[in-house]
Amino acid sequence: MSRGNAMLLAGQKVVVVGGSSGIGLATAELAKKEGAEVVIASRNKDRLTPAAEKIGATAMVADVTSDDSVAALFKSVGVVDHVVVTAAQLRSGPFKTVPMEDVRATMEGKFWGAWRVARSAEIRKGGSLTLVSGFLSIRPRPASAIVGAANGAIESLARSLALELAPVRVNAVSPGVIDTPIRAAMPEATRQEMLAKTAASLPVGRVGVGEDIARQILAFMTIGFATGSVVYLDGGALVS
Repeated sequence: MSRGNAMLLAGQKVVVVGGSSGIGLATAELAKKEGAEVVIASRNKDRLTPAAEKIGATAMVADVTSDDSVAALFKSVGVVDHVVVTAAQLRSGPFKTVPMEDVRATMEGKFWGAWRVARSAEIRKGGSLTLVSGFLSIRPRPASAIVGAANGAIESLARSLALELAPVRVNAVSPGVIDTPIRAAMPEATRQEMLAKTAASLPVGRVGVGEDIARQILAFMTIGFATGSVVYLDGGALVS
């Protein structure tokens, strides 16, 4: 996405919270290629360190469920140009039986985590904060009410913060089904069947990959007219 030989993020500092794998790592890698100084943060140190070494980023351990941990992260990194939040610890199940501790944990990691980051980050004027929600916010599925609710809350938060944090720009990207390591916990045969079935149902004929979402996040970083926007990247799921 460079313009000629000019890198879009040269001289800028980017922090990706949840950057040790999946969409977060793809975003960090793309930002690095565009010339940014990149910090990736995650609570999973074992995954974080090799990921940072692979792309040439700085690794910082941080837990989005902890006020103090998030505050310490941004105190350490100082003023930055762009912040991205992809961190999520999702637990779901049938509405009537899903344990309340799982419901609370999902909101704690997904919504309150983003809230903490937005409060603690010191972003330069004209910089950006990008949150990641998910298309269950507007296309719900059984046994996933809490995830849809968290996603909807993230999108509402992005719109509100676009006003309250201005001139910092705040946007959200809402992915559909993305083939990322978060699905690795599924049995491989089940995973492949699910991905193939989803791909066949979409107008684009495939599921998403981390880079698809990373490119939209990069656009939010670099388009100075974008704020208060929610972009749904789902391969056409919402129209099919």
